[in-house]
Amino acid sequence: MDIEKAIEISELKNEIASYCKTISGKELVNKIRFLTDFSKINKLLSQTEEMKDILLSLKSFPSDNYFDIKAIISSLRADNACISQDSMKLFLLSYSTIRDILSYFSNSEQDKYTYLKSLTENIVFNEELLKECDRIIDVDGNIKDSCSKLLQSIREEKNRKEKAIERKIQSILLSSKANGYTNEEDDITIRNDRVVIPVKATYKKQVKGILHDTSQSGQTFFIEPNEIVELNFDIKELDIKQEKEIHRILLEFTDIIRENVDDLIKCYSFLCVIDFIKAKAEYAIKINANKPIFNKTPKLLWHQARHPFLEQALKKNGKQITPLKIELNEKDRILIISGPNAGGKSVCLKTVALLQYMLQCGLLVPMKQISETGIFDEIFISIGDEQSLENDLSTYSSHLLNMKNLCEKADKDSLFLIDECGTGTDPTIGGAIAESILEYLNSIHCYGVVTTHYSNLKHLALEYDNIVNGAMLFDTEKMIPLYTLTIGTPGSSFAFEIAQKIGLNKSIIDKAKSKIGQTNIKFEQQLQQIEVEKIELEKKNVLMKQYDDTLFETINKYKALNDKLISDKSKILNQARNQAKEILENANKKIEKTIEEIRTSKADKEQVKDIKIEVKKEIEKIEKEIEENSVVEKDKEQEKDKKTNLKILSTPIVENDLVVVGSEQTVFEVVKVRKDKLEIENNGVRLIISKNKVKKIDKKSYNKQLRDNKKNNEYSSNPIMDRINDIRIHFNPQIDLRGKRTEDAIKEVSYHIDQARLLGEREISILHGKGDGILKTMIRDFLRNNREVKSYRAEKVEFGGEGITIVELN
Repeated sequence: MDIEKAIEISELKNEIASYCKTISGKELVNKIRFLTDFSKINKLLSQTEEMKDILLSLKSFPSDNYFDIKAIISSLRADNACISQDSMKLFLLSYSTIRDILSYFSNSEQDKYTYLKSLTENIVFNEELLKECDRIIDVDGNIKDSCSKLLQSIREEKNRKEKAIERKIQSILLSSKANGYTNEEDDITIRNDRVVIPVKATYKKQVKGILHDTSQSGQTFFIEPNEIVELNFDIKELDIKQEKEIHRILLEFTDIIRENVDDLIKCYSFLCVIDFIKAKAEYAIKINANKPIFNKTPKLLWHQARHPFLEQALKKNGKQITPLKIELNEKDRILIISGPNAGGKSVCLKTVALLQYMLQCGLLVPMKQISETGIFDEIFISIGDEQSLENDLSTYSSHLLNMKNLCEKADKDSLFLIDECGTGTDPTIGGAIAESILEYLNSIHCYGVVTTHYSNLKHLALEYDNIVNGAMLFDTEKMIPLYTLTIGTPGSSFAFEIAQKIGLNKSIIDKAKSKIGQTNIKFEQQLQQIEVEKIELEKKNVLMKQYDDTLFETINKYKALNDKLISDKSKILNQARNQAKEILENANKKIEKTIEEIRTSKADKEQVKDIKIEVKKEIEKIEKEIEENSVVEKDKEQEKDKKTNLKILSTPIVENDLVVVGSEQTVFEVVKVRKDKLEIENNGVRLIISKNKVKKIDKKSYNKQLRDNKKNNEYSSNPIMDRINDIRIHFNPQIDLRGKRTEDAIKEVSYHIDQARLLGEREISILHGKGDGILKTMIRDFLRNNREVKSYRAEKVEFGGEGITIVELN
């Protein structure tokens, strides 16, 4: 089967080609082929990835004037060839672009864009040639007066002659009107590229000159007066001289180009390659494609892989695609997917085929960068109805021919993709043949993905270690497919459920059920339901872990702040004690000095005794003050502890109770009681926490404490709420991302959304500017996949339009 036709590669090429600006770029797109050489594929992927990074960066890449003029330049090899003015204009514009591209790479950091820089290694750019071209012609394609003294003098003379003609013809017109030969409302006009005046038919012989035209009515003759005929001949002669001089200038420039033809053709080939790579990168940005981890061996470990065509179609209808996670490795080489009709089995198969083919064509693929990919020497595909009237082949015959071709050519480095394996004939025989084919392919160590409804194929996974089952899940409660692939268990077709949903007669369905037995039906249903519930449980576990992480982080912040306060208090008290000690030491020194002075002055003993008593009293007084200050501080601490000492209750916790978290004193209100967890709230901040991590407090004593604090104008400090209030004061609903790198901008949007949700905001705005739209596109893609975002839209035109995105939060 033609794989390119089956996976619509031509449509993919058309999409990429639409971004090309040169015909040669489009031709390169058309030449995209499936490759098996690791180094070639890696080179192509890396080139496109580097160009994608460039287009998403702040530094603008040259994107205008991509003109492929290789054919024109090649034609100038002939000795008698001469470049035209139009071709010279294209050369000036496009050769300038080539210079700018080369300059972009040479001025970038040494270790950046290494694969793209390698394309410039053999490019010889002639700066003097560009300067000479710019000296001769301007960007509008006009030959400059200054490029030749003769040309300049010719044009100046022509300008003088034209002004003389204008003056003369105006004079003749006024005279003709004065004599009544010309109507007052008529004016000078042009006929046969000559300046003429309209003359009434009855006076045509009164104005001497050359008749060039008459009006439709025949009442007006358009005559070129004899007085300006000679001047017009002079201008015609000057025009001939001008054309001759311009041709000489173009011939001289052609001679310069002729000397550089080979280098110029290399330059323009380089421009076309850049155009081709740039088109692939722009398409990769559109479908959010990346370069995954690339291995030399066969392997698939894809995360959030998406079929680009299906995703675009769903977006047009306001829907989102369900990404695919799939794995094939040396241990699990063959995946057998089962599940309901229209449940996504064929889409899964086509996604694997298209993305693997794209990858080995050197194209970036829409999946997470952490995905792992490998190389297959050949991809075999059998999908859809290949009935052939020309070759007299039925659908099943065509299917068998594909299987024959597969079994003859496949090996351990091949990937096969078979949709509805074994269908189209008697189910028992078709299933047996399909089973044998898969057993053979497994024996030669092929890799493959197969979709089926046959139970015998599902059982192969139980018999062979290298075959694994997969299921497209189905919601048995809502009776809708989930389009989600889960690996490890087989799926059910849910034929009875679907038949019931579309309204098939119940008695018919019941009779059909009795024919195959209820045990088998219930087993398949329960198997699928277990998988659905397992996925839901995993989602809830992830959400619960996020809540626990948030609570843990909040408690740690609170403890850190509390520890800092205790540490600061201890430092202040120690500092005060040290200062007091220093005061005492200084006082003692002063006293000793005073006593020494008394002795040297020979004061009597009584005087000395009195002084000592006074000094002692002064020391006792200072010590008492220090002690009193310490007691006051201690009393304040005790009083503070007393105020925050809340009465703990041991009764069961119910809604509207008050609790504290752990040993902390932050009080939360219980909003909802679950089995072993609580949903608690403080100032709009909600947390989910285990019951064993909180203590119930007495609401009456807590309210009394609040009233007492209010009377005394005392407010207990709550570091967490203080921090939230601080965020609220400085929070601005609008964030300005203009000039930001895409990666940094996405991080800021995520942080801004988190702050808005913390503060209970329901709407924010993002100012990203219009520009080329890449930053806006990436931000809106991020918003589309953010579960905190309810919707987004562009601002009204009068307030900024597409330059601002309004985001409504859940």
